[in-house]
Amino acid sequence: MTNPHTAAVELDGKDLPAHCPNPAMPLWSSHPRVFLEFIHGEAKCPYCGTAYRLKPGTVVGHH
Repeated sequence: MTNPHTAAVELDGKDLPAHCPNPAMPLWSSHPRVFLEFIHGEAKCPYCGTAYRLKPGTVVGHH
């Protein structure tokens, strides 16, 4: 369960496509890499529960 008081990791367009674990996470907290799907500008890692949020004004490109 994640801590509701923990701030989400904010990402910009240059950080996309985003994945977890992210480069800032310590090695001991590693899990298999999963690419995040942002819905309404937010995503949550299914392994560790880390919340991610796109910075306001970020444009998500489509492939």
